[in-house]
Amino acid sequence: MRPLNRILARLLAVAAAAGCATLAAEEPPATAVATFAGGCFWCMEAPFDALDGVLSTTAGYTGGILANPTYEEVSAGGTGHVEAIQVRYDPTRISYDRLLEVFWRNIDPTVEDRQFCDRGTQYQTAIFYHDEAQRSAAERSKAELERSGAFGAVIVTEIVAAGPFYPAEDYHQDFYRKNPLRYQRYHDACGRDERLDQLWGESTPP
Repeated sequence: MRPLNRILARLLAVAAAAGCATLAAEEPPATAVATFAGGCFWCMEAPFDALDGVLSTTAGYTGGILANPTYEEVSAGGTGHVEAIQVRYDPTRISYDRLLEVFWRNIDPTVEDRQFCDRGTQYQTAIFYHDEAQRSAAERSKAELERSGAFGAVIVTEIVAAGPFYPAEDYHQDFYRKNPLRYQRYHDACGRDERLDQLWGESTPP
């Protein structure tokens, strides 16, 4: 190969490698994470597990100051933690905006430090964003709800940066699957569906 041809070949190889790197950088990650607090985490896993593109959900605690808290510590108050779920999803199959829609439609965003029959700071609703794109999407979706005036009340759901997330004890994970009868009794007694129907109408997702 002539010297000039060798140089051109090298340049083409470098350009091709750079192009591949650029394409790789632009591709969405294989998995992404979203974190939501919507009151009792038992009731928040099922709606997300039902979505195509959601890979897993984990019940846990976040937003507070105590490392590795227990359920009893969070329930007693004073840790600053809320019950939350962490959603791992495939962003090529489901968007963060869709996750936000499901989140909103499964909470009462007009009450502070409680959800349905549950009372306490650990039941405060919140969206924990993991990057600026999530923050922007969350703020936009909240602003749209506020502008709609649909609830006739202030939306008190918080939007805050995600911090350490501590998975809850094993018996809390997928509780609705492991203990369907106990879960259904709690779910029905808490009046969750009735309040969601009042807020969102009967089209509320399960």
